[in-house]
Amino acid sequence: MSSTVVRDLRKRCLALMAAGLIGLGCVSSAQAEGPALRPDMIQTLHSMQSQLETGDDAAVASRAAASASRLQGGNAADRWARALFLQLAASANARQGNDSQAADQLAEARGTDEVPDARRLAWLRQEAQLRLSAGQTEQGADRLTQWVERSGGDDTSRWLLVQARASLKEWSAAANSLDRLRQSGAEGWSSSQQQLASTVYQQTGRFDDALALLGDDASSPDVWRRAAGLAQQAGDDGRAAAIWESGWRRGALTSRDDLLQLAKLHIAGGTPARAAEYLQSWLDDGQLQSSPATLRLTAQAWTAARDHHQALTAWRKLAERSGRAEDWQQLAELAYGWGEWQTTLDAFSALREAGGDMSGRDWLLQGIATVQLDDQDAARDAFRRAKAAGVDQAQQWLDSLG
Repeated sequence: MSSTVVRDLRKRCLALMAAGLIGLGCVSSAQAEGPALRPDMIQTLHSMQSQLETGDDAAVASRAAASASRLQGGNAADRWARALFLQLAASANARQGNDSQAADQLAEARGTDEVPDARRLAWLRQEAQLRLSAGQTEQGADRLTQWVERSGGDDTSRWLLVQARASLKEWSAAANSLDRLRQSGAEGWSSSQQQLASTVYQQTGRFDDALALLGDDASSPDVWRRAAGLAQQAGDDGRAAAIWESGWRRGALTSRDDLLQLAKLHIAGGTPARAAEYLQSWLDDGQLQSSPATLRLTAQAWTAARDHHQALTAWRKLAERSGRAEDWQQLAELAYGWGEWQTTLDAFSALREAGGDMSGRDWLLQGIATVQLDDQDAARDAFRRAKAAGVDQAQQWLDSLG
């Protein structure tokens, strides 16, 4: 996500600069804001601005930077003129795509004491956009935050700031900017803006705010899948299950895969009984086919819910349907763990009929289950088989039987 946001961020900054947010000199208006300049200095500034307007960017960048260097350490008027030359050099470099160099020159210009506050504030915003465009996202976001706090900001810059903070994964800061956007009454957010806002709120755990932004997109399955996926990435499987269930109840997530995913999320999120109940209901009414994969998921859900009867019934149904020795093995292990001795024996018997191999441990478990059912002859036979397979504990059981 981060790389996508960064690419979009750069495109957005380039569009803003192309629209004229990075001034192309503005010498006529700027020179009157600071100390009075000498006529020859004014003439040089106008000459460079005219040259810039004709597209001679490289020459202006070089000339303006050289002029600024010569004026370093001069009087107040010289320092003011130096700041204006730096602005011209920054404009020329920005037009050539040298965004990082242009940003550095604007930063140096606005550090001049003689620069009026309004001009310094404008250059701060322009530097922020240049740094974002140059890929200096953290510096750009910091400069843009400063500009917003000092100027009050506008919707365009706030969206840019949200995007920058999101690309840095500074979700709380991004959410704060979003809150101010919503408080300003801004409406008509684009689909990409809604998606960005939803992502930011989900990353900060504000899922209700994220869902409130869905609007007309509430019927789009992809929106709900994205929302649940982000919650899952944040490690909140329970919230992911709740979001997916909301999408299901609204009729947006009703495909077979959607239903199975809802069940899996409930299992992962700590509500396996709900998953099992849903799966059983969908199987009963035909929304899901009684395939081995679906029956296995149902059995796993009842097992996670620790509903002994339902779990054993589900595993038996699966094993009968699949005919796999592995499924009978799972039923036997589960039944043994819960003290269901007859079910344990039945499962091991079915396992052998299905062509499965009984391990030494399997024979040991069968022997113990048989002891519990008070069939000592059958138990001795099972323990002897376990001993022959190398299970040392089997001899202890044989000794106990005499």
